[in-house]
Amino acid sequence: MNCLILTINPGSTNTKIGLFRNEECLLKETIQHQDLDNYLDIFTQKHMRKKTIEDFLEKNGYQVTDLSAVVGRGGILPPIQTGGYRVNQKMLDLLQNGELTPHASNLGAILADEVARDAGGCPAFIYDAVSASDFPPIAQVTGIPGILRQSFSHVLNSRAVARHYADERGKRYEDMNFIVAHLGGGITINVHQKGKIIDSLSDDNGPFSPERVGSIPLLDFIDYCFSGKSKDELKKMVRGGGGLKAHLGTSNCSEIVNRMLAGDEKAKLLLDAQAYQIAKGIGMMAAVLKGLCDAILITGGIANSEYIVGQVVDYVRFIAPVTVIPGEFELEAMAEGALRILKGEEPVHEM
Repeated sequence: MNCLILTINPGSTNTKIGLFRNEECLLKETIQHQDLDNYLDIFTQKHMRKKTIEDFLEKNGYQVTDLSAVVGRGGILPPIQTGGYRVNQKMLDLLQNGELTPHASNLGAILADEVARDAGGCPAFIYDAVSASDFPPIAQVTGIPGILRQSFSHVLNSRAVARHYADERGKRYEDMNFIVAHLGGGITINVHQKGKIIDSLSDDNGPFSPERVGSIPLLDFIDYCFSGKSKDELKKMVRGGGGLKAHLGTSNCSEIVNRMLAGDEKAKLLLDAQAYQIAKGIGMMAAVLKGLCDAILITGGIANSEYIVGQVVDYVRFIAPVTVIPGEFELEAMAEGALRILKGEEPVHEM
């Protein structure tokens, strides 16, 4: 097959766009957006972001009608399966009705649908959405009736690196077990068993990260909630204002490592504590697999930090071999997923 696939990953301050000919990446670009505070919400940014996609294609000599498929980043939908979903009206209605957690990734399906319509009706997909998992019932139970554990994690990149790890060793992802730790602005840890994500620590119930508080003592947090903080203030602290940023005034890990090397004991304590909590999270997930883990994979931007990764590896290497795969491969993962669907190698789901 000769498929031209456009991938769209809307972020909080940018839109990442990729163009692929089958598995080959032809073009990638990260477009930074200015003055986003001038927009009422993420949905009022739609036309501006769509224009950046159109300009990307035009300046590189491609027509929208050349496209075989368009793939958008899957947003924070209600719990769905891992893999690909066709964008349909039910999905669009869910994303636009205002009841879901606001997140830039919610624009992924909407933008993919609009570009695909302009292309003459080529298929529009999302792939490995933020809320996707294959949790069995036992992994969903909590101590409060009506509140279930759900997965909100770096599914797209986590499954991509696990697939690539298996491919490089001549094995099938669906035949292996992994623990994948994605270390970024938020930190999530997933258990992959035979091609399914059966448990995870999301960014609000695992290690604290550069910007997020992670799991904290619940009774103390209840007191904090009633200390005069508004709901918006609490949400900003939990996601965006917590973690290393709250302690040290910055979420830049390279800067914090430099402070530690210059003798800042507090910076060292915080980095060591973050690595300690990441390792504890990996240990928790190892119990889910009863120790039957082929590899621990560490990925994301912080995986570039030799100091932090070295600390984590020292704690967890007894569990399974550890491989570090820095960065993220989300545009590639979307294109590869869409190609498998177009080739009939993987089913496409419908909401």
